[in-house]
Amino acid sequence: MLPGIKQFDLSGRSILVTGGSKGLGKAMAEGFASAGANLFLVSRNLSEAKEAADEISAAYGVEAHGHEADVTEQASVEAMVSEAMEARGRIDVLVNNAGINRRGPIEELSLEDFKEVQEINVTGVWLCSRAVLPHMKERGNGRIVNLSSALGLVGTPNRTPYATSKGAVTQMTRALSLEVAGSGVTVNAICPGPFLTLMNESIADTEEGMKFIVGATALKRWGELREIQGAAIFLASDASSYVTGAMLSVDGGWTAS
Repeated sequence: MLPGIKQFDLSGRSILVTGGSKGLGKAMAEGFASAGANLFLVSRNLSEAKEAADEISAAYGVEAHGHEADVTEQASVEAMVSEAMEARGRIDVLVNNAGINRRGPIEELSLEDFKEVQEINVTGVWLCSRAVLPHMKERGNGRIVNLSSALGLVGTPNRTPYATSKGAVTQMTRALSLEVAGSGVTVNAICPGPFLTLMNESIADTEEGMKFIVGATALKRWGELREIQGAAIFLASDASSYVTGAMLSVDGGWTAS
């Protein structure tokens, strides 16, 4: 008899989520916890990370830790991974979720704006993956789940820093999946469309938000945070064991047209 729904069980798994204290990161962490996973939540704000970890631990009865780290700094990332290994003894899944956005016409954005987005959204993914991979390879098993975006697949005006960074994450996911194929580690990406996170609240009710964001989706609405959880659980679980190098769009149909 085939295992079916049991393939989605994450009981006993240890999952590290960057940017895990709020938004999509916290929503995914809650989804993992509901499937039985223990968590290591990372944020640049230690109190926020610990608060989110305590909240999830109390709600789902799993072990959860909060940690402060800057994903753009190699030493900080390596300390983060060491602490996660010390706390749990293993990292089964890395979710590279930390990210920022800078909006505006290219001539109104500074070089510093552009660089900051690339450092967090791209360099951060590379450094965290690099730090975790030796542990996963040694065990012969692991999942890396990157957060790309619908804008890693298609374009939209006034998003050059963000779209550039997410295009890079898309290609990094593909390249790394091939590099580690055969090691027991899979590398995939989720490409969210317009979710109503804190990052998007400033444009939620604007003409731009309605025309270019909501209007671009087949479902004609913002995504709810819970709607990211199914994709995240799938890619973190045994259910996705034959999936690597994939871009899983959760975008309300944005990239369908």
